[in-house]
Amino acid sequence: MNRDTIQFSSDIDSSQAFAQKHRKFGALKKVSGQLKRIWSGKDQSVSSMSGSPRILVVDDEESICFSMSEYFSLQGYKVDTANEIDEAEKLIEATPYRVVIQDLRLTTARSPEGLEIIKFIRDITPQTGVIVLTAYGSLEMEEEARRCGADAFLRKPKPLSQVAQVVQGLLESPPKQYVKPA
Repeated sequence: MNRDTIQFSSDIDSSQAFAQKHRKFGALKKVSGQLKRIWSGKDQSVSSMSGSPRILVVDDEESICFSMSEYFSLQGYKVDTANEIDEAEKLIEATPYRVVIQDLRLTTARSPEGLEIIKFIRDITPQTGVIVLTAYGSLEMEEEARRCGADAFLRKPKPLSQVAQVVQGLLESPPKQYVKPA
């Protein structure tokens, strides 16, 4: 009987641990489900927050898009993500973003497609802040990105809190006027 009591006590402990884990994962699932509704346009509560700055994250790595989206959404921003240049351009044409956080390389090719996005942003919405966040940043590439119109150039890996500081700095500063190079 003592052995049954010990087994029963162990079942309670594992049951409590399961319930605690379930609550944690349930909360994550709830947040992820909310993001799914936001991305599909079915969440009306977010669209009513007109004062929230809108951010676009452009990166070919899903994990980076997801983590940045989760982080900035929890900070009160409206966040969209794109994994390809065509998708990013369509979103930029359709949505007035305050800031775009983007990688330079969006494919396995060695070319910096992100420079094209910077030029596209400057043509469509020159007041949008542009942050380049890349693992492929050389001094020459940074200079080229800035010539194209990037406001900030950060090298991966970078803590999200530091990226958020740069975003906040862009939001608080007056929009720059860009002149297209001749």
